[in-house]
Amino acid sequence: MLGAIIGDIVGSIYEFDNIKTKDFELFDRECFFTDDTVMSVAVAEVLLDTQPTDKEDEIEDKLAAAMKKWGREYPHAGYGGHFAGWLRTDDTQPYNSYGNGSAMRVSAAGWLYDDMFTTRYMARLTSAVTHNHIEGIKGAEAAAAAIFLARNGASKQEIREYVEKEFSYNLDFTCDEIRPTYYFNETCMNTVPQAIVAFLDGESFEDVIRTGVSIGGDTDTLCAIAGSVAEAYYGIPEDISETAKSFLTYDLLEVVEKFYNMLQKSQY
Repeated sequence: MLGAIIGDIVGSIYEFDNIKTKDFELFDRECFFTDDTVMSVAVAEVLLDTQPTDKEDEIEDKLAAAMKKWGREYPHAGYGGHFAGWLRTDDTQPYNSYGNGSAMRVSAAGWLYDDMFTTRYMARLTSAVTHNHIEGIKGAEAAAAAIFLARNGASKQEIREYVEKEFSYNLDFTCDEIRPTYYFNETCMNTVPQAIVAFLDGESFEDVIRTGVSIGGDTDTLCAIAGSVAEAYYGIPEDISETAKSFLTYDLLEVVEKFYNMLQKSQY
């Protein structure tokens, strides 16, 4: 999950001011966490205390409640228009979104389960509470599946082939090829493939984040998705991890620490 948070923080200041280069200060003092971090924490909080065998509607109700709770705690984190409207109401019905928000908040689902079926099922639920359009669900599943494969030792080629086959995303391009013309886009279908290719092109965790920023577009979300997969594949250098945590408030950090403590326990 920290990989997503780091991508969000680093990409935050370039979302509307794309720089198209990998040469920049990784943590600019103007960086900040956005809705990507807040909603990643909301999803993680629920999944930590939920079993996949629980009733589907109960899981979705908990997810909706957590998103509203955290969203109202941080009302100015940069939510999309439809999601911001959903947060302000008591209505918990989804609104058929195919925005990239479903993929940026899903990272916890990629880590917590022992098989791909459960990983994709839980990813689908985290999306469907708001982003119940087929493309919104597909984006969340693809991101979680890539994380699951990366943390279980799959090669980049295996991850590429799985995502292309299962989700029909075209990953047959490089970041160098799209950098000159790629533009801001908040949809899953025009963010998730680019984020996964940023991971595929990157040569280290940090390089993945820099690559994601360099292609432009919706940089905080694109880098959150790319960073979440990169964490599972490379791990995160301690200095980068600690710097990112310094940007978080206590309550956000508390859930992050709980998440990693749970992962540590599950390894024994």
